[in-house]
Amino acid sequence: MSTDTEIQLPHSTNEFERQYIKLRQHENRVYTDDEVAWLPEINKDHVHSKEWTIRKRSSRKLVRYLSNKNCPLKILEVGCGNGWLSFQLSQIPFSTVTAVDINLLELRQAERVFAGVSNLSFIYGDIHTDVLAAAKFDIVVFAASIQYFNSLHDTLHVVLDLLTENGEIHIIDSHFYNQEQAKKAAYRSRQYFHNNGFDKMQDFYFHHSIEQLKKFHCSFFYKPDSIITKILRKKHPFHWVCIRK
Repeated sequence: MSTDTEIQLPHSTNEFERQYIKLRQHENRVYTDDEVAWLPEINKDHVHSKEWTIRKRSSRKLVRYLSNKNCPLKILEVGCGNGWLSFQLSQIPFSTVTAVDINLLELRQAERVFAGVSNLSFIYGDIHTDVLAAAKFDIVVFAASIQYFNSLHDTLHVVLDLLTENGEIHIIDSHFYNQEQAKKAAYRSRQYFHNNGFDKMQDFYFHHSIEQLKKFHCSFFYKPDSIITKILRKKHPFHWVCIRK
């Protein structure tokens, strides 16, 4: 998919997808099928290679953690995009992975690229509707996607209802802030969207706080500002959050 060619969006495109895809194209984040198949591996000369180094590290840690459970897992990825992480999760022994998104263009790409993976399926729809019906999952993953949900409280409660008795929600590759940081980050985002001609994206991008997470049965598997992180000098900018039912 070339970044200098207008992308033909599906007829069912919603306003979020329209703005999101155009922004991703502008930022050189729309990948070819071949590139998606190799993610999180990417050419070192790519403009986002450092970002993918972080995502490779966080995804490998998540896959290792889940693999160590040594039991069949029904996994849901919410906001799966082009499906690269869903595929990584499908490599966990005895796993069954369902991936959902309202971004139809990238979802169709995911279906093409990973068509031969029998334990991986993609669903177009919004988790706040009955798109998943009465399905239950052992693990629900939000990877670089929770910031596109307006209400953290409502979204997590919806997902908690999808969990099995000992199920877990994992949130990776997304920022969480204290309240003052959240205000500053929201201002920076507004400026960024405005300066790049994407003012409407302000309606679809949200800055969630650590205080909001504390209302849930929440553990931090990684905190970028912890003392241990500073001592080990292995810092990357995102929390790894686990929420249990």
